[in-house]
Amino acid sequence: MKRMFVLSGLLIWACWCNAQTEAPELKAARKAIEASNAIYADLANKGDGSILTRYTDDACLFPPNAAPVCGPDQMAVFFNGGPKVHVTFTIQHLYGDGKTFVTEESFYEMTDLEGKKLDDGKVIVIWKNTRDGWKMYRDMFSSNHPAK
Repeated sequence: MKRMFVLSGLLIWACWCNAQTEAPELKAARKAIEASNAIYADLANKGDGSILTRYTDDACLFPPNAAPVCGPDQMAVFFNGGPKVHVTFTIQHLYGDGKTFVTEESFYEMTDLEGKKLDDGKVIVIWKNTRDGWKMYRDMFSSNHPAK
């Protein structure tokens, strides 16, 4: 009996998740997020602060093995100190109402400019719908590999 309850609960949860990802609002949010993710590395590599256009003014990064990085000034320092890389993101799941906030669960792969794999890991981003469109509000990421 307990097993049947768990299985029926899982089926209800699975149906809810599928319904959430099929909602028109989430489909539109996904399209905007995929477009933003596609140009993310190029903006970071410019080194001119243009990467900050992907974030809200009150955004925070939560990098691995480091304190949170909040606000445009701290985030600019963080991005300007980074290496030139290519990053691709593969969205695994989107959660939320698709109107005000959406949480993205993704995997990333990072290569150098010649295509040599440098890292892979996971990302959780809370996106906020602003008057300028979907922007990253909280961005947490970590490697799948031990710290060096």
